[in-house]
Amino acid sequence: MKFFVDTAEIDAIAELNDLGMVDGVTTNPSLIKKSGRDIIEVTREICAMVDGPVSAEVTATDAETMIAEGRKLVEIAGNIAVKVPLTWDGLKACKVLSDDGHMVNVTLCFSANQALLAAKAGATFISPFIGRLDDINLDGMELIEDIRTIYDNYGFETQILAASIRSVNHILDSARIGADVITAPPSVIKAMVNHPLTDKGLDAFLADIKAAGIKIL
Repeated sequence: MKFFVDTAEIDAIAELNDLGMVDGVTTNPSLIKKSGRDIIEVTREICAMVDGPVSAEVTATDAETMIAEGRKLVEIAGNIAVKVPLTWDGLKACKVLSDDGHMVNVTLCFSANQALLAAKAGATFISPFIGRLDDINLDGMELIEDIRTIYDNYGFETQILAASIRSVNHILDSARIGADVITAPPSVIKAMVNHPLTDKGLDAFLADIKAAGIKIL
């Protein structure tokens, strides 16, 4: 499974990237706004740091302007994936940009039917939003399962990019189902290392070392 980091914070990306935990990055205008920096400047810096795809989102809602914005965004770097919303205009933009040879991430997916349309339009990535479905008492993981089944049935190459990840269990369940990618905040990815038995075992080990007076350096 590929790990994308859902942030525009350069330091957080760098820390995970140095550990080999970053296969790509997803950003959006809201995340970049939090950083207080220019969208093009931040995106260019992230692209220079990360080898994998960096999703940069259009701000328009009509197909013609989305296409124009997408073509501007891909000029930033060769690893840009243009992020478009899963609307009819977004699908039109996806088709044109994909035919141009650009990576496209179709976002805000909440149904398997939508995911099927995105794949038909040539999307590189489809981003189903797990957490937001859970928020309204629907099963986000069921959507991942449905998309995986449909894509496998027909050999679609569109990658399932599980988004709106809220917990380490979301990551585990996505991996079990076979999502190609997850995108999560740095805090959630780092939380995967935590386990109370690890902490308990380490505390006991350190106590034994101290009692024995053992030093390596």
